[in-house]
Amino acid sequence: MLYFSKLRIIFITLISLFFILIASSNLFKFDNSFFDKKINLGLDLQGGSYLLLEIDNNPVVDQKLQNFIIIIRNHFKEKNIRLKNYKIDKQIISFEVDESFKQIILDDFKDENSPFNVYYPRFKSHEFEIIENENKFNVYYSKQGLVQLKVSSQDQALEIVRRRIDEIGTNEPNILKRGNDRILVELPGLDDPMRIKSLLGKTANLTFRFVSNSDNDSFGVEKLKFEDGIDEANVSKRIILSGDNLLDAQPRMDSETNETVVTFTLDRVGAKRFGKATSTGIGKQLAIVLDGKIISAPVIRDTIASGNGQISGGFTFQTATDLALLLRSGALPAPLNIIEERTVGPDLGQDSINAGIFALIIGFILVVMFILIKYKIFGLITNFALILNLFLLIGVLTIFEATLTLPGIAGIILTVGMAVDANVLIFERIKEELKNEKNSLIAFDSGYTKSRTAILDANITTLLAAIILFFMGSGPIKGFSLTLGIGIFTTLFSVYFIARLLTVLYISKNKEKENLI
Repeated sequence: MLYFSKLRIIFITLISLFFILIASSNLFKFDNSFFDKKINLGLDLQGGSYLLLEIDNNPVVDQKLQNFIIIIRNHFKEKNIRLKNYKIDKQIISFEVDESFKQIILDDFKDENSPFNVYYPRFKSHEFEIIENENKFNVYYSKQGLVQLKVSSQDQALEIVRRRIDEIGTNEPNILKRGNDRILVELPGLDDPMRIKSLLGKTANLTFRFVSNSDNDSFGVEKLKFEDGIDEANVSKRIILSGDNLLDAQPRMDSETNETVVTFTLDRVGAKRFGKATSTGIGKQLAIVLDGKIISAPVIRDTIASGNGQISGGFTFQTATDLALLLRSGALPAPLNIIEERTVGPDLGQDSINAGIFALIIGFILVVMFILIKYKIFGLITNFALILNLFLLIGVLTIFEATLTLPGIAGIILTVGMAVDANVLIFERIKEELKNEKNSLIAFDSGYTKSRTAILDANITTLLAAIILFFMGSGPIKGFSLTLGIGIFTTLFSVYFIARLLTVLYISKNKEKENLI
């Protein structure tokens, strides 16, 4: 029935006023933190930088295989089976065994309870595959194993990229997965991405090792260059501790030398290892290695048992800040390569904003004029409800501090059209009812009731399409589907609550008039 209780009228009024207030926070400053929310502009509107990063998983695969071959070797060593000619080439572990041990190894690889959890090729759920040819064995990652490794690396890299960007304080970054080995980074408002690129391009793999001049080092020695690219030193492959043992890192100014340094704090395990290493290595040089380059190699003067230390290397305050940030955020599981880069200038973003707003205004004016000419007073009611519908939509987006993109503006424009379409269906149905029903109240009530099915069917199918676009589409498509989906709910509210309430109030006072519509 065309009846609204006082409680329902108050509810509709309060809801409308609430969202008008929320939406207006985009134009005015409020002291209240809840109402001090704004819609964020996306990269295409605000301008900024777009980076597409690709994860180089080859070093990860090589490292995993190196660890795995040690597991295989130790496992069979316990069974007194000696592997011969084992090596890793083109990401394949190969080794040979005596003929008498071949069947034992095959049986062991089939065993699901094996310590290294390797199954025979017919088990499709395993991570590695093994192929035997006479006495030679080849072990390598299966296709599924490679997919799992890539997904794991991507998840880790995504989290660390987010930490690094958040530490810089970039406004509303958009960081998304692309496939299983790429990461998309959108940085609205940032037109100079050089510092971000520098930070994201570093793996930040930190290790502490002794400088060794002896070829008899049981762990092996490798020659590494200093950051200046000129000096070099022989460094033991033995890792005393790594960046995983760091709890915190901060840039500081050394009061004694007046030099910018990076101070660090180790966890309990790292402090114990560091204390032991510095106590037994007094007089030795301790190389601090970052991504394969020596930052500094100070001489150990005394035992450091507190778990606190500092890294010096001729830093500026900016480079020390960036190094501390890298160490705090953790090392990337694999190197990241920038394969695509775009910078959208603020002028282009403003042009997009102007074009979108102009299209919205033109479309809105045309719709308002059409509905006003076509339905007169009820067109005026529809237009008022349409304006409130926009406030509702913008208010919801503001509450969630959503990011508005150019496709998002297109979704708002489409919402305006859909809102009018629902009212047109209702009013045309009312016209049909008035031909057979003299009581205008009954005719209007029947018009709203009988048109409900068609309106709900149209909006539900559109909502399903919006949901599919949101979960299956990329960033811009998500923005369009989000505004469209929210617009469907606000449209139904404005049609069946706001516009219907105003219609009831009007016809209740003018029910004796003829040709109401």
